[in-house]
Amino acid sequence: MPDKADAPEEALEIVDIVLEDDRWEDAGLPAMAERAARAVGEWLDLGAFQIVVMGCDDARIAALNAEFRGKPKPTNVLSWPAVEFDARRPGAPPEPPRVEELGDIAISYDTCLREAEAQGKPFADHAMHLLVHAMLHLAGYDHIDDADAETMEDAERSILGKLGIPDPYLEHET
Repeated sequence: MPDKADAPEEALEIVDIVLEDDRWEDAGLPAMAERAARAVGEWLDLGAFQIVVMGCDDARIAALNAEFRGKPKPTNVLSWPAVEFDARRPGAPPEPPRVEELGDIAISYDTCLREAEAQGKPFADHAMHLLVHAMLHLAGYDHIDDADAETMEDAERSILGKLGIPDPYLEHET
């Protein structure tokens, strides 16, 4: 019988999931978020880190959007990085943060589903894109100007490609 010391160490979970909408459980948000976090962490060479992902509905995300961004309407995903990022040259990738807790994400089932249907994309692919997008925000990426948006979109394409998910920025037929 093998010694416990020889057994592979069980991978620690990166994502702490908070489900406020049961539809996210059925959609597989816990596994999707963990898969996205591992892909982003590997692509950015983040080392050990953790994030919190809350799966919610439009009402909850609209309240959060109003409180934190002054926009009282639903959105697809929100993120709250744990650290402030230094200014950088437009289009330059940010220096990855070296902190254990990257921050928090909220994602709305209702908006995600509406957008996926409108864009003719599988729900799971669109949700993964939104999770990767939000996780890149936690790592300092943004899309404030065109150069930064291009850098962020290139990162998303690369990470999603490694996950077998098509380029989310290609036109989709509805």
